[in-house]
Amino acid sequence: MELVSPGIGLIFWMTIAFGLLLLILGKFVWPPIMRALHDRESAIEMSLHQAEAARREMETLQFNNEKLLKEAKEERDALMRDARKVREKLIEDAREKASLEAERIIESARERIEHDKMAAITDLKNLVANLSVEIAEKLIAQELSDPVKNKQFVEKSLGEIKLN
Repeated sequence: MELVSPGIGLIFWMTIAFGLLLLILGKFVWPPIMRALHDRESAIEMSLHQAEAARREMETLQFNNEKLLKEAKEERDALMRDARKVREKLIEDAREKASLEAERIIESARERIEHDKMAAITDLKNLVANLSVEIAEKLIAQELSDPVKNKQFVEKSLGEIKLN
């Protein structure tokens, strides 16, 4: 039974050894362990604060990014509207220019046609006049070959002149 019930000497020496162990641990081991635990606790607390600050900063950045994205979309839409307006204006200007150019070409063609028509009429009149003169020369030559007809022709011509 001696194994189960310790003796007073054993308890005394165990108490001294345990006290000595506590004294050595308290003097040399516990301060570094406690310091390490406090440092670790401070580091964890600082990391939590940094994580919270980073989370807030990320929320702010996300809000700013959404705001910038919205502004960029609005600016893109405004640019697209302006581009459409410019395109429509250019198309309208081109249509007006083309219309004016077509009118100018048509007017020029009309003037050319009128000029060519007048030239053709003038040429036709000259041709008719030349043919008339040639026919008249031939008729007069034929008519004047006979002296009696010649006298009648002169009298007739004088009568017509007086009537006009």
